[in-house]
Amino acid sequence: MMHTIAQPWMWGAFIAFVIAMLVVDIVACGGSRAHKMSAKHALGWSLVWVSLAMLFALGMWLILSKNVGAEIANATTMEFLAGYVIEKSLSIDNIFVFLLIFSHFSVPAEYQRKVLLYGVIGAIVMRIGMILGGVWLVEEFSWVLYVFGLFLIITGIKMMISAEAEPDLNSNPVVRFAKKILPLTADFKGEKFSVIENGKRVFTPLLLVLILIEVSDVVFAVDSIPAIFAVTTDPFIVFTSNIFAIMGLRALYFLLADMAERFHFLKYGLALVLMFVGIKMLIVDWWHVPTMASLLVIGGIVAGSVMISLLVTKKGEPKV
Repeated sequence: MMHTIAQPWMWGAFIAFVIAMLVVDIVACGGSRAHKMSAKHALGWSLVWVSLAMLFALGMWLILSKNVGAEIANATTMEFLAGYVIEKSLSIDNIFVFLLIFSHFSVPAEYQRKVLLYGVIGAIVMRIGMILGGVWLVEEFSWVLYVFGLFLIITGIKMMISAEAEPDLNSNPVVRFAKKILPLTADFKGEKFSVIENGKRVFTPLLLVLILIEVSDVVFAVDSIPAIFAVTTDPFIVFTSNIFAIMGLRALYFLLADMAERFHFLKYGLALVLMFVGIKMLIVDWWHVPTMASLLVIGGIVAGSVMISLLVTKKGEPKV
């Protein structure tokens, strides 16, 4: 039996909230009209998502304080905040990959919005299964946390080493397989993923882009979901912190898209975050790092790498 602080109605209320916010997000970001989201609009919507996450944390604290006491409420809320910071930080690496994919396929900015929307919806569905599977593994085999910890350290080291490298998408097995089995048009057909040509259904390059976006999210989920188990194994906290980070990903992408080159050292910071979380999981039996300390360390690493990037890499100049 999975241990969680959440009552059934809390799960139902949160899922209803997610569905409602997806609808609001679609309408607020232009509905079905193809267009590029402005940086100002993206900033406003990013602040909305961060604010909603903070309001959720406050609401959860108030409910738990009343029902189970202030001590458990404080600990659980801190776990949510730490998990949210971890997932939000690691989601930035998704953005770099999204930029690479969109750039490689020369996807017009006004078509990127729909791909990201479908990517977010797909990510939510996939992560539900991955989170429940991860929680079950931890509940049944506690030693798997050490495997997660070692995996995160190795992943962090590999990310550090390959931070300067750009993958060749033409040789990507997913791209090669999709091109073999899917009849693809030579160019985009607006925001459509498929069209009828000469009486046959064919697919546009935008579908290939969407497939890569979904696959990349699965790859990053393999990193980010084990990372949050360093903070909590409560499926409700793992799920809600993940979803809040994912829901704000689309707006964050458009906010950072035009200045991603300025965050040259952020990948190194994210690699350090993975290694720190991995080490935390490996030493838990000897030394438990307090959740607040983890939150401060992770926040400090990310903020520090952003500040160094902005100081060293000036806008309009090549990366060093």
